[in-house]
Amino acid sequence: MRSRYSAFALGHAQYLLDTWHPLTKPSSLELDPSLTWRRLDILRTESGGMLDSDGVVEFTAHYRQDGISGQQHEVSRFQKVTGRWYYLDGESAG
Repeated sequence: MRSRYSAFALGHAQYLLDTWHPLTKPSSLELDPSLTWRRLDILRTESGGMLDSDGVVEFTAHYRQDGISGQQHEVSRFQKVTGRWYYLDGESAG
């Protein structure tokens, strides 16, 4: 989760695509250059350990866009495939 947040913050769309589960991955991804990501707060996790194949992360990501602060609150699901974690999908929370 933290590495994907860092990729959003640094504008690394290819990394995001590379860590997206093949079942839900979009064919392309264009990041909004007007967003400046400021902070990531992990609120809770479920599973996601070494012996798990699924995991959940609830987070709030804080950003600024055109001088206005905002936040994205999401519950994301991840799945491990051949030893590597992939973002499966997410649902807005809040």
